[in-house]
Amino acid sequence: MGLIHIDLFATLDLVAQAPGTPEEDPDGGFPFGGWQAPLFDDTVGRHVGSGMAGMDALLLGRRTYDIFAAHWPYQTDGVDGGIATLFNGLPKYVASRGEPELGWAGSTLLGPDLAGAVREVRDRHEHVHVIGSLNLVQTLLRERLFDELNLWIHPIVLGVGKKVFDGGAVPANLTLLEPPVTSAKGAVLLRYGLAEGTPATGDMGARAS
Repeated sequence: MGLIHIDLFATLDLVAQAPGTPEEDPDGGFPFGGWQAPLFDDTVGRHVGSGMAGMDALLLGRRTYDIFAAHWPYQTDGVDGGIATLFNGLPKYVASRGEPELGWAGSTLLGPDLAGAVREVRDRHEHVHVIGSLNLVQTLLRERLFDELNLWIHPIVLGVGKKVFDGGAVPANLTLLEPPVTSAKGAVLLRYGLAEGTPATGDMGARAS
């Protein structure tokens, strides 16, 4: 069985909507599209690139898929060219409530039993990455259908927008997989693995006595 990695960029208040460009979510009325761009630096870029090592499949929500399909097949040069070569050659699995035409080579529409379909994808590959795709991410969190949560936290608060855990979480334990990575512009990478069980409770007063 492979691993499902959720890769997200979020703010301190855990807004993860439209980090890359204002065009990511033009119909959502979100006023801060592209909020990540001023905070992106070489450290973030290097670790994002290294995080792709071993990736052998993409699992995407419909909106993120449409954005990627409109961009990556047409990139050929520089850093984008390298990522494009990787993404264009990978199998792409798409979660959608509709029946869209998937023109990007290697794309497959998942069936209505999303949880079952995701389990089949995980059994078929070693390292499946979910990028963006907030609605899908919330389903995976709720179903505990992920193995790693790679969360870049940025030093801004937006106060509005779709959040990582909006209605999409159940009680769960996670384990920090490595020390946090920090960038010069204040972004912090937290890599967590899903652990067994649910959160325990205790009495801090009893611990101090």
